[in-house]
Amino acid sequence: MRFPFPKWNQVTPVKVYLTELSEDGEPVEELLHDDKCFYDERSRQIMTAERQLVLLSGLIVIEGDIAPDRSSFEGYVIVSGERKNIYRVKRPRNPDGSVFSTELELS
Repeated sequence: MRFPFPKWNQVTPVKVYLTELSEDGEPVEELLHDDKCFYDERSRQIMTAERQLVLLSGLIVIEGDIAPDRSSFEGYVIVSGERKNIYRVKRPRNPDGSVFSTELELS
C-alpha cells in the first residue's frame, strides 16, 4: 500500500546538488533534482548527540527517492536564489517499504 503524495503543495523550484571528492581530491558536483518541491523556511534548533545546538534554516520535501543508490549524501540546494547546505537527509517509507519522500533539513 502506498500513500498518495500531496503534489498540490509542491510550488517552490529547487536544485539539489550532490558534492563529493574525485580521485584527484577535487570537489565534484552532480545535479540530483531540478524540479518543484515543498519548502518550509521556518528555522528551528535541534540538539546533536554531542549536546551541541544546531540552527536549521528550513526543510525541503521532494516526492520519492532522489538518490536511490545512496544511503546518505552531502551537498547543497539552491532555493529562492539562496544556497543552503544539507544538514541531514530523511526518507520516510510507505507501508509497503517504498520511499514516500526525501526530506532535506537545511543548515
